[in-house]
Amino acid sequence: MTHAMLKGSNVLLEATAVRAVLRWAPGQGVPEVDASALLLGSDGRVRSDEDFVFYNQPRHPSGTVRLLGKKRETDGLTDTIQTDLAGVEPGVGRILLVASADDVTFDRVRGLRILLYDAGGSDGEPLAYFDVKPETGAETALICGELYRRGENWKFRALGEGYTNGLKGLANDFGISVDESEEAAAAEAPVSTPEAPVSTPEAPVSASEVSVPLPPERPVGAPAAYGYPAEAGTVAAPATAAAQPAYGYPQPAYGYPQTAPVPAYGYPQTAVAVPDPDFELPPQGPQFIGRQG
Repeated sequence: MTHAMLKGSNVLLEATAVRAVLRWAPGQGVPEVDASALLLGSDGRVRSDEDFVFYNQPRHPSGTVRLLGKKRETDGLTDTIQTDLAGVEPGVGRILLVASADDVTFDRVRGLRILLYDAGGSDGEPLAYFDVKPETGAETALICGELYRRGENWKFRALGEGYTNGLKGLANDFGISVDESEEAAAAEAPVSTPEAPVSTPEAPVSASEVSVPLPPERPVGAPAAYGYPAEAGTVAAPATAAAQPAYGYPQPAYGYPQTAPVPAYGYPQTAVAVPDPDFELPPQGPQFIGRQG
């Protein structure tokens, strides 16, 4: 007969080995549920970290508790733990059956149920089942039930106790040493890239460094051109009257016969008046004739 259990109720187990099956309804956004087990001593704590059976340690060293893995069935997804009750070490008084959702809250898990089967029996009917309902929905790990000794017998109790800090928090409460200082990811080595040549601004060029073209060469002894100094050892030729600029007026040549005036630069040439030998004064009027005696 199958026992439908309520929270806090218990049932005597006559089987020597049982399979605890966690089952839930799949769907969009529903997290994957993981089953695990903690073997507790008489003080209610694990004896060592080996007493924690979960996905990273799926088998207890004694071989009495092990994970069978996940399956997809017609009624939903399952994850199963099998326990050989007859072979459990005398120092173990309780075995917690746990469901965790990898830090996802159980308000997103629908139809969570734990079912107990006789592992040695051929009957497909469960011995008992318990519908696990989180109290707040914020739980990320749940103790669905426990297998515990009562004298020479084993019993199962329905619990449904939740933890909001996940499987890690639950394991800490029962003495599991969880290493919180996991190695940080190695820092990515800096990539060595060839540096582009740095373009530095050129220093300002002083006036003394500017290259100035030299004046054209001239014959030795030639008069210095305007704007260039006379070469050493040469005498500039005297300027002739024709070479002297006439600034609007004819200039006399000192010591030389006067030459025709040079037209002033920018002015029309001035005509030089020459006396006419045939010139005669006009007849004078009476006002210019002296009074006779």
